[in-house]
Amino acid sequence: MQIKKAFRFRIYPTNDQKAKLNKQFGHARFVYNYYRAKREQVYKDNGKGMTYCQTTNALANLKRTPDLLWLKEADSQVLQQSLKDLDTAYKNFFAGNAQYPKFKSKRHKQSIRYPQRFQTNGAGTYLPKVGWVRTIFHRPIEGKMKNCTVTKTKSGKYYVSIQYELEIEAPTYQGQIVGIDLGLKNFAIVSDGEEIENPCYLRKAERKLKWMQRHLSRKKQGSNNWHKYRIKVARQHEKVANQRKDFLHKASRKLIEGNKNIFMEDLNVKGMVKNKKLSKSIADVGWSEFKRQLEYKGKWYGCQVMQIDRFFPSSKTCNHCGHVKQDLTLSDREWECPNCQEMLDRDLNAAINIKKRGQEMLDENTVGVAGMNACGDDKVATFGQWSSMKQEAQRL
Repeated sequence: MQIKKAFRFRIYPTNDQKAKLNKQFGHARFVYNYYRAKREQVYKDNGKGMTYCQTTNALANLKRTPDLLWLKEADSQVLQQSLKDLDTAYKNFFAGNAQYPKFKSKRHKQSIRYPQRFQTNGAGTYLPKVGWVRTIFHRPIEGKMKNCTVTKTKSGKYYVSIQYELEIEAPTYQGQIVGIDLGLKNFAIVSDGEEIENPCYLRKAERKLKWMQRHLSRKKQGSNNWHKYRIKVARQHEKVANQRKDFLHKASRKLIEGNKNIFMEDLNVKGMVKNKKLSKSIADVGWSEFKRQLEYKGKWYGCQVMQIDRFFPSSKTCNHCGHVKQDLTLSDREWECPNCQEMLDRDLNAAINIKKRGQEMLDENTVGVAGMNACGDDKVATFGQWSSMKQEAQRL
């Protein structure tokens, strides 16, 4: 099975190399913003937007403009890749997967991508028009290198992310089936009773961040002290982000390795963060990133990650008798089932119900496949045939 992986390494460019990288960051940002405005203007005038090929052809003429000859200082493929990223942003917007492309700012994270002509050795990375940059390789390089992305964070650190393409053996799905209920009190509750504690990294760093941001606001904007405290604040935010990312990687890998099927709720995170009382805690916990990591790691290591219906009442349903308590509120962490008088923990009960619903989904899928096989390779089972087979399988 062919997969792609990307690893990020810290690089330490010299002052001269930093100046060259900063030029490429600025030139790529200029090209992106220039054709972002150009495409919008062309669409307003003609009713049709510009394609990627049209922007690349126009870029060749733009670089010959007397006032813009400095664009030749940047690597040509870096500028073309910037246009490709812009085209991808528009495609994602029209597909409904992202917001409308925004202009890039020099005050945010800077990045450029090399699709080819970069090299690595044991101690450095060669970047066109920059040279060999000292790199700390914390893990061995594997597979075929496809592209590399150089980034500069708000705190002034430089990184290179190298994407590899490699072949791995097809995963074997083994282990048990579990359901996961994501929460805020605990990060996650597994149906087997395991509790994953919520580390609350942002909450723990709030006091220090508040103190640092107060000092930053008292400095004259643009002064040396202002830049000094700006970097301190950025480093603290990066520390929180790195802590959260490290926690999510470890938690997702542990769950993937021990199970063959993981079921979780399809949470509407974008809608939930609109709650003013819980928005900060929901943003800090990183549910969407956790789900993304589970999905791609499951394909690598042999675990099927699936989601149940968003409106399934997992917390309100008793996992013993199936009674649904409609008046259950968010503050009820434990409740007694009025039908069977069983005391239930809200989160553990939800995780068990998610597992049961996931098992039903697997059984329905198995019956559906069996029905199609029974009708022949070139036939499809009717609804009546499929229903009778499903009832027979449930009876057995």
